[in-house]
Amino acid sequence: MSLNDLTALELSKKIKDKEVSVKEAVLASFEQIEKYDEQLNCYVTTLKEDALKRSEEVQKRIDNNELTGLLAGVPIAVKDNICTKDVLTTCSSKILENYYPTFSATAVENIEKEGMIVLGKTNMDEFAMGSTTETSHYGITRNPWNTDRVPGGSSGGSCAAVAAAECFTALGSDTGGSIRQPSSFCGVTGMKPTYGTVSRYGLIAYGSSLDQIGPVGKNVADVAALADVISSYDKKDSTSVKREYAFYDSINEDIKGLKIGIPRDYFSEGLNEEVKQAVMNSVKELEKCGAIVEEFDLSLVDYAIPAYYVIASAEASSNLSRFDGVKYGFRAPEYEGLHNMYKKTRSEGFGSEVKRRIMLGSFVLSSGYYDAYYLKALRTKALIKESYDKAFAKYDVIIGPAAPTTALKIGESLSDPIKMYLGDIYTVSANLAGLPGISVPVGLDKAGLPIGVQILGDCFKENNILKTAKKIEEIAAFGKCQIAGR
Repeated sequence: MSLNDLTALELSKKIKDKEVSVKEAVLASFEQIEKYDEQLNCYVTTLKEDALKRSEEVQKRIDNNELTGLLAGVPIAVKDNICTKDVLTTCSSKILENYYPTFSATAVENIEKEGMIVLGKTNMDEFAMGSTTETSHYGITRNPWNTDRVPGGSSGGSCAAVAAAECFTALGSDTGGSIRQPSSFCGVTGMKPTYGTVSRYGLIAYGSSLDQIGPVGKNVADVAALADVISSYDKKDSTSVKREYAFYDSINEDIKGLKIGIPRDYFSEGLNEEVKQAVMNSVKELEKCGAIVEEFDLSLVDYAIPAYYVIASAEASSNLSRFDGVKYGFRAPEYEGLHNMYKKTRSEGFGSEVKRRIMLGSFVLSSGYYDAYYLKALRTKALIKESYDKAFAKYDVIIGPAAPTTALKIGESLSDPIKMYLGDIYTVSANLAGLPGISVPVGLDKAGLPIGVQILGDCFKENNILKTAKKIEEIAAFGKCQIAGR
């Protein structure tokens, strides 16, 4: 077994047992990056020199028993919309092509306190707006399982990097499924914690009421351990909450008697038959392990996509108004007067998908349309949350697909935005309701592409989704990615 085949937890244990050095782990990751990333394009920025320097500092602290955490010494990748002090952070957009933050996000500070090593910043859909990682200013990221396919998005770079062993674990962000859907496409495990569990301080905002930083890993144990590291109360984030339990402690809990709800609405028209079969097979196996399974009608599923895109676009149009060429970021080289500078900077700096969502958001917030669209979407959001509250009064977890299909061909949905938006149909509801969700791989389709199952839990009940995901992982015994062409 090569070093890159180890899970993050296995690697950290070997480092603490002095079987492997932190420097060797960092070099193993960069060897993989140098071998495959020109083909895959998982990273926007790599930090080899800084990572090697930090590896020596971390090694000394581990040797002195100053760093004893489960993930001490582990190399990690960070999505390019999470601020890292003095490191280029662009949201994969031209408008931030020269932005070096003067501070780090709280989540980044937490991983550094743990003794983890940041390898670089991963590619993403521009400002997290997209489901394929094709809208990036720095070019598309390719799926390691098949380089003619997309890795999903917007955290496609993070998920593809974990799948290709270009890092041991990664941070992503999830606004409408942006961790869970690419995790499904790339055959890795990714979790969106309950809204407020991980501080959003330092996460460049897309939709502030929906955004959440979360972990991506090779297995459930790695994801749970990383979730423990990044979760903390933060007074700099007004939505941050205090948590009094450890995610990692729950993964081996028994699922006997666990009540599982299967929404009939998730298994209707539009779902790929192979995906449906793989998800239902995993549910049957859980039933054999003592779980209680029942189908039910979730309702309001058809309204989730329109409500989500109205709210997310409205918040995006507000959040992205700060990128105007005045204080930081790209500024158009030629302009006449202040207003012309605003127009040219934003026209040249933003990509087409970001412009589309800004325009949609500005429209639904405008006079005469605010009540008709934005307020109605907020009411729908409240009804969706109410629908989930009723479901979780009866069930411990809800299981369904993470995406309606496996990884799409490059270019297949980019030309049809509506098709791309509908790809989020199973994931956006969790963000509207603030729920925790996880995607775990359960098998491959006939084309050899990964299929992921999504498990949703009630707010602050990550223990239920993690122990369910761990049991599915044991049942599926999913293999590692063989990078196309290697």
